[in-house]
Parts: sequence; structure tokens; C-alpha cells
Amino acid sequence: WNDTAYAGFQAGIAAAGIEGRAIESNDVVAQGEEIMRRAADAGFGLVLSLEYSHGEPMVALAQDYPDTNWVIYNQVREGANIASVLFGEHEGSYLAGMLAAQMTTLEGVEGINPEAILGVIAAIRSPGIDKFVVGFMQGAMAINPDITVQVSYADTFGDPTKGEQMANAMFESGADIIYHIAGGTGIGVIAAAESSGHYAIGVDTDQDGMAPGHVLTSMIKRVDVATQQLVEAYAADEFPGGETVTFGLAENGVGLSAMEYTRDIIPQDFLDRIESARLAIIAGEIDVWDVSEQGYPEFFQ
Repeated sequence: WNDTAYAGFQAGIAAAGIEGRAIESNDVVAQGEEIMRRAADAGFGLVLSLEYSHGEPMVALAQDYPDTNWVIYNQVREGANIASVLFGEHEGSYLAGMLAAQMTTLEGVEGINPEAILGVIAAIRSPGIDKFVVGFMQGAMAINPDITVQVSYADTFGDPTKGEQMANAMFESGADIIYHIAGGTGIGVIAAAESSGHYAIGVDTDQDGMAPGHVLTSMIKRVDVATQQLVEAYAADEFPGGETVTFGLAENGVGLSAMEYTRDIIPQDFLDRIESARLAIIAGEIDVWDVSEQGYPEFFQ
């Protein structure tokens, strides 16, 4: 997440011909307000924070520093000089669900069983996380309305051992593909997929190379695209202060990885069907459920 955003940041300042630098901290949560205040005091005209916990102190800082432009990701914060950035994770997850539902009963692929059972391991139960979960489920049910999607919550983003244990239990119960939305905990899910010969689906960044051949795909959030656009907008005096900017499929803000290590086992007609759905979502012909705006659908138990 950080590396991807930094790449977009570097691209943005290079394209705009302005100066900028990254600020790091050994305790980015506890030192959040101090870091941001120091940046504003130093005269930075644009401060972008990737840390979710910085949202609340940013609101107060934006009032103290009205001439500084602020950006917060994955949440909406009020302020005339704050741009809130959201992603269409439900849309990208829908495509991942479609792929998994097609693959889970495909004959002749090592690690795939005949049962129509998928798994999801999420860090915590919250609208922000369940936005991924519900989108994935909806995409899977678009392929097979009777498919089973097992959902479990690890209650932590930072425990790979727990993630591996949960994934192994899910694999043993009949799932052969597990989508993780669990940060560091999800690293254990990928490890379990590799050791058991099954498949994981990565999240946020391209995690396909973490276990080549055992990460079916990754649902990527293009924070680099968002960051570059915001930096360039600031440089052009077009900063969207007071606005919420959403990056979905139409804005190239989310999408599936290139599947470099698994494309040889995925039939082309599966990929064609996913591409047709992507275009239909962009055109408004498929409505993907957004938990953060619509609450929970009846099919989510």
C-alpha cells in the first residue's frame, strides 16, 4: 500500500514539476498529529496521509492550517481543504468473485475440487471490510447462485499465524480458493494456499508473486493512480478540497492483477466473461452492492 502510493507520488511530482518528499515514522499512529502538524509548519502545501487513524486529527489540523491542502484515504472527512479518497473495492471484488466461482469447479486443475465452495478471511467485521466481502459474494453468485462462500473474521490485521490456521481449516472444510482481506494476517492465508496446494486471492497490491501459482489473482487498489492524480490536481490549482473522490473501475482505481503465474490454468472464456462484466459495471448495466452506502444485503448472513 505504502510503496504503491509512493510510486504514484513520485510520478505526480515529476509530471507536475514540483518538489515533494515522503515522511516516515516509527509509530505512525501515535505520532500522527505531530507528523502532520510538522509538515504544515514546514510549509508543505499538500499533505497526503495513508494512515486511517489520521482522519480525525486531520480535521482539526485543516482548520488550524487553512492554506494547506490535505488528503485522507479510505474515509470521508469534512473540511473545505480536505479531499477524501475512496475506492470501489466492491467493484473489483465482484470481478474476483466471478473468477473464483468459475475456477472452483473446473476439472483437471491441480488444487481444485469439484465442490462449489469458496472462502473469505477478513480482518474485522466492519462496513469498510465487508464492502470487499459482499462484492466478492455477489460476483460469485452471478456465476453460480447456489455457491457457498464461507466467511470468517480474524479480528486482527497483523497475525499471519492465525491467518494460516484459519485458511487451513477452511481448505479442509472444502474451500479451494480463499480471498483474504486481512493485511498482514492475509500473508498466512497465502502461505496456507501454497503449502496445501490450493489458491488464495490477494488484496490491495499485486500479491501474485508471493506464492507463484497459488495466488489466483489479486484485487488491486490503485492508490498510485489516485495519488498521482491528486498531486497533479494540486499543482494545477484544481485541488478537490471539500470533495470525496472515488476511484472505481471506471477510473482505473481498482481491478484484478495480470495473473502472471496462473493465467495458463484460466480458460480464456472465463477471462472474457470477467471483462464483459467490467465493462457492464462501468456502463451502469451491473449494479454492485456497496455496503458502505447501502447497508447489508439479504444474501449476506
